[in-house]
Amino acid sequence: MSDISTLESRITAALDRIRQGLDAAAGQTAADPALQAALDQERAQNAELVERVRVLKERQDTQVASLTLRAETQSKHLMKLDEELQQLRASNVQLREMNAKLREAVTTGLAPELHDAAVNAEIEALSAQRSADAAEIDAILDELKPLIEETSHAAG
Repeated sequence: MSDISTLESRITAALDRIRQGLDAAAGQTAADPALQAALDQERAQNAELVERVRVLKERQDTQVASLTLRAETQSKHLMKLDEELQQLRASNVQLREMNAKLREAVTTGLAPELHDAAVNAEIEALSAQRSADAAEIDAILDELKPLIEETSHAAG
């Protein structure tokens, strides 16, 4: 039991010395202009770091918004390209069917209207192919344009 009392008195004495040291340090900071200047400098550096973090966060948020917009734009272009490709596939199926009918008609020597339908189907297929190619080129250009702008800004 006496050990506990001894330890308790030692801890109390240590806490009193720590409290006295803190009180003396607080009094020194107010009295010592060099310590006050160092404290002010640390506060200024801390404020500068906080501002840097804020600027970096703004920059990151801007880049995330830009990338999100870019992804949405690309998604729209891919959907348009997919629609064009679906039309192209449908036209090609129609073209094959008409060509098969045309071959059959030519072998029997009948139905010149099938020849006109086959030519029209081929024209539609070529038009659909051209539209799909144009959509693909637009998607590629939309992808390259920001990269070219980034490169020109970095070089300038």
